[in-house]
Amino acid sequence: MKTLVITKKQVSGVLTPRVTNRTVEKAFRAYGLGQADMPPKSYVYFKKGDLRAMPAYLHGQGFNIAGVKSVNVHPGNDRFGLPTVMAVIVLVDPRTGFPLALLDGTHLTMMRTGGAGAVAIKYLSRKTARVAGFVGSGIQARTQLACAMEVRGITAIKVWQRNKSSTSAPEFCGWAEKTFGLQASISREIDDVTTGVDILFTTTPSRKPIVTRVSPGTHINAIGADAPGKQEISPQILKTAKIVVDDWRQASHSGEINVPLLRRQLRRKDLHGELGAIVAGIRAGRATEEEITLFDSTGLAIQDMACASVVYRKIKARGGGREIALF
Repeated sequence: MKTLVITKKQVSGVLTPRVTNRTVEKAFRAYGLGQADMPPKSYVYFKKGDLRAMPAYLHGQGFNIAGVKSVNVHPGNDRFGLPTVMAVIVLVDPRTGFPLALLDGTHLTMMRTGGAGAVAIKYLSRKTARVAGFVGSGIQARTQLACAMEVRGITAIKVWQRNKSSTSAPEFCGWAEKTFGLQASISREIDDVTTGVDILFTTTPSRKPIVTRVSPGTHINAIGADAPGKQEISPQILKTAKIVVDDWRQASHSGEINVPLLRRQLRRKDLHGELGAIVAGIRAGRATEEEITLFDSTGLAIQDMACASVVYRKIKARGGGREIALF
């Protein structure tokens, strides 16, 4: 038997925002129904970053696949000409343990995170949402927006520019205008971006709260906090919000809620539940137009394996990829 090697170009050819959203939603439903096994991600820390191992087994909603993702986060990688986040996925046949495929997981990680945000928006934001705010304007902001456009009719975005010399905010706005025809504006005042919006995306590596004000009815996709010590949202906002996590075990030690929990500013009973339970119909989503909702996204291996499975099946059917004999 041989293992199929699948590149970023091939992954991106399959994982459109629509396909990604549908796949990630099915993965959350499987998890909510107990049709997936997933231990929390584990970390190895270096001086300049970390390495994470993320295994999962999906056995429901049309999936029967397992695997593990190896992913790093090195914020200083730009000086080496490398992405901050790089990932490789090994997709495994649960019947034999044979490695079916070795996939580029870097683009897949960006897309599945956008897909998770879109699923949260579908169940937690107001259906009439039209204006989105962005605190953080890098690659993840683009995939969050691209996937969100599939579930809500966003017409305008407001983007925070931390530094006057930063080019990421203008580049992001230009891309959004060209790609989706959106009205885009930039502000150096973060409160201008976090208030008066229907959906707020936070995608920074901040280790202290930078979002301190939001308007009633806002849905927040808190994406940036994905390791211990990271946080973007004021504990005061968390206390008043309906908080939904992707996974309690991961979020409690590395998500947006990890620092407030450690400091006893938040307790587990303050959380509404997990997104998988909402997608599966076990828990309710948004209840009123005025409530503030927040999705704490840490990134789940079930999302990776579901998306990798879809890519593998499509590439295999096309006769694409490159087969190698590992053993």
